Amino acid sequence: MKRDVRILLLGEAQVGKTSLILSLVGEEFPEEVPPRAEEITIPADVTPEKVPTHIVDYSEAEQTVEELQDEIHKIRTKWIPLVNGDTKRGPRVPIILVGNKSDLRPGGSMEAVLPIMSQFPEIETCVECSAKNLKNISELFYYAQKAVLHPTAPLYDPEAKQMSCFGHPLAPQALEDVKMVVSKNVAGGVRDDRLTLDGFLFLNMLFIQRGRHETTWTILRRFGYGDSLELTANYLCPPLRVPPGCSTELNHRGYQFVQRMFEKHDQDRDGALSPAELQSLFSVFPAAPWGPQLPRTVRTEAGRLPLHGYLCQWTLVTYLDVQHCLEHLGYLGFPTLCEQDSQVHAITVTREKRLDQEKGQTQRNVFLCKVVGARGVGKSSFLQAFLGHGLGVSVRVCRAWTWGPGVLERIRAVSSRGVPPLHQDAGEPAGEPSAYTIDTVQVNGQEKYLILCEVGADSLLTASADATCDIACLMFDSSHPRSFSLCASVYKRHYMDRQTPCLFVSSKADLPEGVLLPGLSPTEFCRRHRLPAPALFSCAGPVEPRAAIFTRLATMAAFPHLVHGELHTTSFWLRVALGAVGAAVAAVLSFSLYRVLVKSR
Repeated sequence: MKRDVRILLLGEAQVGKTSLILSLVGEEFPEEVPPRAEEITIPADVTPEKVPTHIVDYSEAEQTVEELQDEIHKIRTKWIPLVNGDTKRGPRVPIILVGNKSDLRPGGSMEAVLPIMSQFPEIETCVECSAKNLKNISELFYYAQKAVLHPTAPLYDPEAKQMSCFGHPLAPQALEDVKMVVSKNVAGGVRDDRLTLDGFLFLNMLFIQRGRHETTWTILRRFGYGDSLELTANYLCPPLRVPPGCSTELNHRGYQFVQRMFEKHDQDRDGALSPAELQSLFSVFPAAPWGPQLPRTVRTEAGRLPLHGYLCQWTLVTYLDVQHCLEHLGYLGFPTLCEQDSQVHAITVTREKRLDQEKGQTQRNVFLCKVVGARGVGKSSFLQAFLGHGLGVSVRVCRAWTWGPGVLERIRAVSSRGVPPLHQDAGEPAGEPSAYTIDTVQVNGQEKYLILCEVGADSLLTASADATCDIACLMFDSSHPRSFSLCASVYKRHYMDRQTPCLFVSSKADLPEGVLLPGLSPTEFCRRHRLPAPALFSCAGPVEPRAAIFTRLATMAAFPHLVHGELHTTSFWLRVALGAVGAAVAAVLSFSLYRVLVKSR
């Protein structure tokens, strides 16, 4: 709700604008009226709505006194267009029609004013008053204040007789009376002892027709709506602090909620959302946030989005751009449906990565892997292989995924937490978005999300490059040894003195190796820097063997303190076993020493 109200008095000369202001302030009719009153501020504690109110006078050059019908004609042709004439979209300034000097005219003028009120929905009400007799002066400014704080126009269309708003909670003793009133006036307004949508709208129409705008506005604002009936920024983007080195993930509340939304819109109950069902899910959004790139980002099935891919996409958005995730949850109604103060309760902010490395364990469930390499080494194919796509399959999958107009083609990535903005490979056209894929992998019996981000090696050799990630996959083409030199340069520049685990990957392992360049071979380079030996990968091979490399990357990300040496499953569990044996031996020696000391006493 607005923090203050500003009321501007407009009208022809000599209609009594200044007198109205002075009569309100002085509580008596002024004997001498200045050409224009100074701005008046009424403190919040003396206004009914407890909001500071500013009253501003307006003075136009003196004109000939006009008859009432001429005044009304000017209201329609001059003053209302002056206030709202250029407003094509968005909220209009609310207007109160004031008939002053009612002491000089017998009877009322409402019959002449009603057609104008019907023509212009921004006119909230009409008040007849007299500054001389102090008639309806305080009421006039009360209605003006109320028109600003609880406007009618966004709620009610006098032509369509429809509203778009939420109901108002009623006291228990009045609930049955409300149901009875709705039942008498709306067929099907009450069903199973509950209000239907038609009954709900009728109830709010009743509130508005009886001048109870504040009832409807109280509920609308409770659900995050502003004066233009659009969700406010405070509702869509509640404050969430993400310290450096931390990441964001959906927690159990978040996953339960988005799964409920999936099940609600899976109309045919086939366990997947068709493009039409997905558009239905996003019908409450200004524009659908997921577009045609979805099949290249998560696993899909014959042009449909299964639950697994759907949850992966939510995980990706939460990690890359938590502010947009909060917006999406807000549009879907998370705070209301989950009875939480805000969408922040659906998000977990992980602890700093530095603490994970110090403690030798992590509580994270989502890891980012930057796949770095020169153009043409096979980064895109590597990402698509993560989704189970073979060479050339991903293009056909994308073509099968059709969308309607107005769909955003990609999620927007941010760089505030080390997530790269829109990188390109060397020679790629500017403006191409970074490619992401996400899927789940098993790490020591636990399911983790792994995000692969394709990054051109040249882009990481610039001065402003950000190479932050959980695991770096440095990819080179064994048939073109120069591509390894580029990866080695990236390693020396960004990762050699860090604790970020790195894995060199020799892509296109099915092709013959090229002629080695002078200097260290890839195997010798990795041995000298205490890195795992280069892993071999080929998109031309079977799916299962090549999938092992993704599990290996996720495992290295989950155990960043074990960055030196091989991190095979056997060697890892051998370390754990040796650690357990060492602890057991220490315990036995301590107990034996204790017995010796007891006997010596």
